[in-house]
Amino acid sequence: MRLREMTAGFCNDFIDFDPRRKVKGFLRCLSKFSKKDVSLIVIEGTGIAVGAAAIICRLFIGRNYVLSSGDAVSPFLSARFPIGSPLFILYEWALCRFSVGFIGWTPYLVGRALTLGARRAVTIPGWAPFHISPAELAERRRQIRFEFGIPEDALLYGIVGSLRWSNRYHYCYGMELISAAKRSGGKVYILIVGDGSGAEALKALAGEDLGKTIFLPGRIARNEVPGYLAAMDIGSLPQSVDKVGSFRYSTKISEYREAGLPFITNEIPMAYDLDNGDIWRLPGDSPWSETFIASLAALMGRLTRAELAACNAKIIASYEFEKARQIERATTFLCDIIDNMKPAIRARRPASF
Repeated sequence: MRLREMTAGFCNDFIDFDPRRKVKGFLRCLSKFSKKDVSLIVIEGTGIAVGAAAIICRLFIGRNYVLSSGDAVSPFLSARFPIGSPLFILYEWALCRFSVGFIGWTPYLVGRALTLGARRAVTIPGWAPFHISPAELAERRRQIRFEFGIPEDALLYGIVGSLRWSNRYHYCYGMELISAAKRSGGKVYILIVGDGSGAEALKALAGEDLGKTIFLPGRIARNEVPGYLAAMDIGSLPQSVDKVGSFRYSTKISEYREAGLPFITNEIPMAYDLDNGDIWRLPGDSPWSETFIASLAALMGRLTRAELAACNAKIIASYEFEKARQIERATTFLCDIIDNMKPAIRARRPASF
């Protein structure tokens, strides 16, 4: 979706990639990328199968590609498969070094890509896939709170996302909210929206509070997300303070900002750079750390609705996440890359992705 909207101003083709069939996808990309009428490749994401096909075509037939990424590749992969760390470092270097341009989801990733050898770069952090009026958000808030029996004056903490369980850290999104709520000493309401391998662990942790003050409605349709965000008072944006989390913005932040939802996160660069007074930065190197959970529990125990109202008054429109501006920047960036290509390459179709 991001790639389609970002490149809507070009003549382009799209290759859908099935992550369950990586070898077949690699061969298909290799075939598509090497066609003579392709003038430029734009890759959204850093998967090895697609990235390797782009690097091969760049080295052997001179095909140019632009890479768009929201993660620091080698730290992300190394966290999951530590034994492959040297290969992942080499892969990330090659992806950036042989690209003709890099589109980073954050300015930190842009700097990383330039350091690794990318020729030029631009920051396009992304945008919320919805725009809903304050009146409609207020109505959806009322409906969802009524559905779950959540009092209008209750402070509701929440998150929307994939509840994928990490065996290494014994964690999934939302666990920090339930753990902190259990320690807060008060009646704290929690709404965790999504599904995945960690859902059962969250239900077990919620215990007798499940369905009373802790709610896990499961997977919802994409168009329902704004309503659930509107029902919340404070969002959670958990990130690790390391070479993975510190480079991220997360897709959630644009949606939180669009819904006018203040949020809690760790002490990562974004939490300082984008703070308009609507972010709570809590100590702790990760959302599963004892320090973070204890700090979150303390916040839940002391935060009042009056303090929240003062925070909400500071929320302003997010210049960084304006869709039209970002698409305009991406279009200008890609046009400049095409204009700087060799004449023989520019003579092909304007662009193919």
